[in-house]
Amino acid sequence: MSGGHAESLIKNIIGDIVRECAVRGHAVSETLVAFMLCLDKLMEKCSPSLDTIKMQVYFDLNYTSRREFLEDIHQVMESKLSSVSREITDSRVKTREELEALYRKVVTYILLRSGVGSPADVNTVNEATAALQSVFPHTELRAFMVLLKRDKELQLKELTMTVTGIRLFNKAGKKGEQETDLDKLMPAALTEALPAISTSLENELKISQSLAWRYTAVLEKLTHPDCRSAERDVPMVLLKQALYNVRQHEGFLRMLLADACLCAKHAELLQAEFSSNMKLLKETVKSKAAVPTATVFPLFKALPKLWSGLQDEAELLNILNNISINLQPFIASQAKIFSEAHLDGLLESSEVKADEQRMIESSGERIDPGEMKSHNWLLPETTASFNELPLQYNGVCGYTVVTRDGLLLPGNPHIGVLKHKEKLYVFSSKDAAVKFASSPEEFIEEVAEKAKLSPELIQLLKLHQQFSCVSPYPEMQPGEGLLVNPITNCESGTQTDIHPLETNMDKSYEWNEGEADLLSKATHSTQTDMSHMRRENTTQTWLPKNAVCQSKRDGKSSVPKPQTYLTGLRGQRDGHVVKTNLTRPVDD
Repeated sequence: MSGGHAESLIKNIIGDIVRECAVRGHAVSETLVAFMLCLDKLMEKCSPSLDTIKMQVYFDLNYTSRREFLEDIHQVMESKLSSVSREITDSRVKTREELEALYRKVVTYILLRSGVGSPADVNTVNEATAALQSVFPHTELRAFMVLLKRDKELQLKELTMTVTGIRLFNKAGKKGEQETDLDKLMPAALTEALPAISTSLENELKISQSLAWRYTAVLEKLTHPDCRSAERDVPMVLLKQALYNVRQHEGFLRMLLADACLCAKHAELLQAEFSSNMKLLKETVKSKAAVPTATVFPLFKALPKLWSGLQDEAELLNILNNISINLQPFIASQAKIFSEAHLDGLLESSEVKADEQRMIESSGERIDPGEMKSHNWLLPETTASFNELPLQYNGVCGYTVVTRDGLLLPGNPHIGVLKHKEKLYVFSSKDAAVKFASSPEEFIEEVAEKAKLSPELIQLLKLHQQFSCVSPYPEMQPGEGLLVNPITNCESGTQTDIHPLETNMDKSYEWNEGEADLLSKATHSTQTDMSHMRRENTTQTWLPKNAVCQSKRDGKSSVPKPQTYLTGLRGQRDGHVVKTNLTRPVDD
């Protein structure tokens, strides 16, 4: 949530409280309202409700989509490498010693980016240096130095991929080794984190579910109409807050566990592809003295890509594990208020039912759409993708929330899903479904009123439609927080272009029939056995017009070629020059 969104939301809440106080005859300032509102709530000690809200805010600020998590991982890697990369690309070496130092920096860069070994390990550095020299000897450094900075960065990444591929291949294909246990080549962080984190999340989820079922059993007993008033002398409000707290924790753990399972699935696919590429590479270079670089280099580069993908999965698993660990303090208050012994005393002989058990017990109940034709009911046998329906209240029975003072019971979709105003509602029993369907609007408003008294329900039950300033986690856009600006009304206008998509314009279209070019058109007709001799066929043609053109006529003429002879030009100082015309007529 950005600072602007939070500030806008707070101002709206404070303004609403100031106006409500004015209606009731009390003039208070916005400053006083803000102080009392925040102080009273934030100063509560050992409050499960406050812890739940804190948990929701923390999760909103730290959890995002898988794609954004991976982008953050890559950005952190690039920021760590930026200083080393800058030292290499901006270097202006001249002496031999400076060239050696630059070469060592290139080796360090390759080790840091690949994550295969540590630059502090001498054996690892020697191994990476030998692999680099085979594809980029020292003599290539001078040519590297004259490149543009962008080209240098690209070449560094290319060298990293090639050198890392060579090193991984060398680790897998030692001399004399027939079969390599490729699992030993997997990133250590992944092999250690994958089973440990998944198991940890599953165990935490089981604990939260067990607590939720026990709190539900206690509240179910205390809110039952047959419960004696003496038995109700317990802090009902705190019990409900504790239930909401562990249910929210359970929901967050389910999301983290789903992401962890997806990481495991991606890691399994990457491992299989890594093994396949490694075997292909070994077959390509097996028993060959020389292999063309155009053939073997793409195979070398494919290995580090898969290796990097495995490292990303390991980093993502660590992020998910850290989030789950940081959620633990937000469930401490309910554990402090209601210890194991205290809960056992409240339960007495009450049966603690798991959510799955409740589903099984209510599976025999089924809504008959024929009996309630005025409502639209969805059933498993008549609805495609029934198990993927977007259920209201996060799958909780809204009727129970209203009639049992905020009790959260999971709904069973197999009883029947009520479709009301394009929204889908589930119920814990057939009786609850029938009564909710009799007046759905009233129950929907009552659920919203319950959420106003317990703000943590807004996110827990996904009441974003009743509270427009809040968005549920599955519908958050990348980079968007839990809380967004409230929707406001305003006057607006829209102007649409004549042709929004230029590619759909027909350039040859002409609306005027008189503009049609009949010279390029033809009228076709077909005569069949049924229509033979039954009508006259006509054809419209464009008769050619008489036209003449004038062209140039080639012509030529002949003229006599003049010839003249002069005498007396030499030998006589005082002699006279005599000119004789020797030109012959044309027709001679």
